[in-house]
Amino acid sequence: MLESIRKHTKWVMGLLFLLIIPSFILVGIDRNYFSGGSPVVARVDGKDITQSDWDNAHRMESDRIRAQSPNVDAKLLDTPQARYATLERLVRDHVLKAAAQKMHLLTSDSRLARELQGVPQIAALKRPDGSLDVEAYRALAGSQGLTPEGLEARIRQDISVNQVMGSVMVSAFAGTADSKLALDAILQRREIQVARFNASAFAPKVTVTEADLETYYKANSAKFQQAEQASIEYVVLDLDAVKAGISVNEDDLRTYYKENLSRLAGKEERRASHILIQVAKDAPAAEREKAKAKAEELLAELRKAPSRFAELAKKESQDPGSAASGGDLGFFGRDAMVKPFENAVFALKKGQISDVVDSDFGYHIIMLTDIKTPPQPSFEELRPKLEAELKQQQAQRKFAEVAEVFSNAVYEQSDSLQPVADKLKLKIHSATGVARTPAPGAQGVLANPRFLEALFQPDSLQDKRNTEAVEVSPSTLVAGRVTAYQPAMALPLDKARDQVRALYVADKAAELARQEGQAKLTAWKAAPESATGLSAPVTVSRDRMQEQPRPVVDSALHAPVDKLPSWVGVDLGGQGYAVVKVNRIVPREAVDDAMASRERQQYLQAWGAAEAQAYYELLKQRFKVQIKAPRPTAQNESQN
Repeated sequence: MLESIRKHTKWVMGLLFLLIIPSFILVGIDRNYFSGGSPVVARVDGKDITQSDWDNAHRMESDRIRAQSPNVDAKLLDTPQARYATLERLVRDHVLKAAAQKMHLLTSDSRLARELQGVPQIAALKRPDGSLDVEAYRALAGSQGLTPEGLEARIRQDISVNQVMGSVMVSAFAGTADSKLALDAILQRREIQVARFNASAFAPKVTVTEADLETYYKANSAKFQQAEQASIEYVVLDLDAVKAGISVNEDDLRTYYKENLSRLAGKEERRASHILIQVAKDAPAAEREKAKAKAEELLAELRKAPSRFAELAKKESQDPGSAASGGDLGFFGRDAMVKPFENAVFALKKGQISDVVDSDFGYHIIMLTDIKTPPQPSFEELRPKLEAELKQQQAQRKFAEVAEVFSNAVYEQSDSLQPVADKLKLKIHSATGVARTPAPGAQGVLANPRFLEALFQPDSLQDKRNTEAVEVSPSTLVAGRVTAYQPAMALPLDKARDQVRALYVADKAAELARQEGQAKLTAWKAAPESATGLSAPVTVSRDRMQEQPRPVVDSALHAPVDKLPSWVGVDLGGQGYAVVKVNRIVPREAVDDAMASRERQQYLQAWGAAEAQAYYELLKQRFKVQIKAPRPTAQNESQN
């Protein structure tokens, strides 16, 4: 039968075509047929956002953050909270796009042109004649995975989307009285006294039995975990390693000496004197012409009698720094003077006088009085420096080639680093107790999150394979392998006893401090005159904490003030407890007009942001936003 099918392939394909296509016509094609059945995680205006859309957006966002901050901890980018934040941004983008379309917010060509000209990367592509370097523009768009047309379409869309929320934020309004009332409430100051019941003071009162420790250990076993760790070996390829394998040819070294002698010998310096007729660059034309005519008159005198230069400089020069010394400026090298002045000086011969030179300071007449040429060191004197520079240059050119060999070698012979070490003459380093995150004080490659992330990948841990070549800094690659791995484990009580005891005592001490503080609070509310141990009065506010813990300040500012003094208790967790007495509300200090204006502006910005958020929530209702993925909790993150 199979032989028959092979002989009549075209007939079979035609029959299948006739059978399959009508079924699509009758029942339709599910969009998931082509999308691979990616589940829907959100819906905006009847349009689905799939899991694959979410994954792609999060990958792009993570890549963008890594590019901006190469040392960012990779684990922070992949927490449930970080992923959910990406989904919320994706939903927001869809909402604003839908709103822009419904409002018919279009971007004109002239607005697009103005926006493009405001992008520094694009503005830098202009040629001297004002035209755009089209090829460079195409390359810039390509670096973002777009064509020029696609880039312009995206910018048009961004402009339209920004108009949706921008119109709300710029229309926010708050009167002077309203903003003052709100700012006075936000920045309110209160005089308080505090009694602290520190947990550390109650630690000696805690009695500990073996049964207490066993019970506490069982109830809090998650606190007594030994983190996973690995023993590793690794090799590093950097410019120094490449340079070690380079030997410089003698002929190349001598050629390099000849080509760079002037640079290596030092810079030539020149000594000049000048006569300056001052005039501002933006002075009226008549004033500038008058100054120039004066300079040309002096130049004509000097052409007849060059020896009078110092005399005329003392009499006529308007440079207070050099006129008294006959215009002498001493020795200087290039880049020490303004460009027109420098160009004139370095074009003169010794004893020669320049024409009138125009600069930002006015009009100069310059005489070159001396030239100091640095001595030329011999080849042997410069050999060490020449060899180091040439090796550095050759290593930089060769690094890409060696890096490719390095990357291929650690991949192709993935069960050992010895082959790549032998091939490129690299040293194999080792380390123990390596964790997924950099240890305190870690340096070099062991402090690089990307390398540590690669080490703790499943194939590296389970199969002891080499990691890929990881770029940890410019022109520096590292590859490693795990030689021994110990997963995270709960420490037995006998090994964790000291830690268990310390935490048990700390918890019980905090509990005793809390009980004592609550008892004092009840007693002092009933009989305020019996209160003892209160601190001296201090005035606190949200912007002036006066070295008080944040919970103390927040509780003091939230305490009722209808009847003063007011008492409030503050649980400080492991630090203990505090009782706060609010004595009075302190009027705000008067601020000058400039500060008041800045405060109103900040309030207005906050008010505009609040109105924009409220408007966005309204748009979410209008476009029937549904987020089907559950919002992660702190517990989810800790379990992750």
